[in-house]
Amino acid sequence: MKIYKLGLICLSTLLFNTSVKAENDFTAGIGVGNLYGGIGINIGLQSSTDLKYVAVGCVSYSSKNGETCGLGIGYMTTSFFDDQAKKHAANFYVGIVGTERDYYEDKALYGAGLGYSYFFSGIDKSGFNIGFTLTGAKVDDGMDIGSLFQLGYQF
Repeated sequence: MKIYKLGLICLSTLLFNTSVKAENDFTAGIGVGNLYGGIGINIGLQSSTDLKYVAVGCVSYSSKNGETCGLGIGYMTTSFFDDQAKKHAANFYVGIVGTERDYYEDKALYGAGLGYSYFFSGIDKSGFNIGFTLTGAKVDDGMDIGSLFQLGYQF
């Protein structure tokens, strides 16, 4: 429940901060990957060079254990690339990265990740995107390292 409260605080900051809204446009997207919290959706603020977002989605489903869903927040920027069209972006993400089995129950595994995304029309325009993120999360027996691939459409 704590993670949902954190997500609500982050979402409220994005939506009601007037200085942020003056320079940015709202965006929403649907797809698979960290930008969408697994299989899910996102809402965010985009400028000509970056995208700040909150994602809600599911990373697994089992008829026995149900779905494992959660949320994440992230920041993408094109500042690291010499690209006039602003199609290449570096990504920093904190949120759901997988599933952890706890006895007979699947629990959301939260962690952080660094990645790369390619926006076919540019980060500040509607269109399809692809990417990948290397993730890490702390589990009981150490560190879980993984990756999330991304495919989606940003409106």
